[in-house]
Amino acid sequence: MDIMQTSDSSQYGVVENSPYRFPYNKRVEDGNLGASWYFSRKEIEENSLSRRDGISLKKESFLRKSYCTFLQDLGVRLQVPPVTIATAIVFCHRFFLRQSHAKNDRLTVATVCMFLAGKVEETPIPLKDVILISYEIIHKKDPGAVARIKQKEVYEQQKKLILIGERAVLVTLDFDFNVHHPYKPLVEAIKKLKIAQKELAQVAWSFVNDGWREGLVARF
Repeated sequence: MDIMQTSDSSQYGVVENSPYRFPYNKRVEDGNLGASWYFSRKEIEENSLSRRDGISLKKESFLRKSYCTFLQDLGVRLQVPPVTIATAIVFCHRFFLRQSHAKNDRLTVATVCMFLAGKVEETPIPLKDVILISYEIIHKKDPGAVARIKQKEVYEQQKKLILIGERAVLVTLDFDFNVHHPYKPLVEAIKKLKIAQKELAQVAWSFVNDGWREGLVARF
């Protein structure tokens, strides 16, 4: 079903001008994208809620890659392990399998996914750090952003947005945090095959990382 909207967003805990546009007390699930997180390329492209809202496949692909790049930058700045970054990317991909880019700000959702991934992977990130650094990255072209986010009113508004967003992501993911990363099997395969060439191993590692950006983690 399509995402429901309401003129009285406060009913669902949504702040005014929030990037989240769906009621949290409803399970958001498209009729053709069920409980499984793995779909064919055709299913993903044809059943995309973003497409129904007028966003082209090319545009959606750009948006997907942009939030992956953002999460990579955010993770490096926050000094979290690669697996935490990967989990955040998976959560973000899953969110937009069930939600539309037209109704949810991708970078705010990505920030929430990083905060949540830190908890899931037992690499907790202080909420304050997530808020400050994500805001700086999002507004990196604005020289006044660093000083502005340190203002109490601006900071509290961002904090409220992230906490509301966390609830939105949790509901959309159905509280399913089970993520299987390919890093461990890749390392085991490299050892088993006795691949000594460092360059070849690096290429394999790069293929895995590129897969995150392309959303391959949601395909079979």
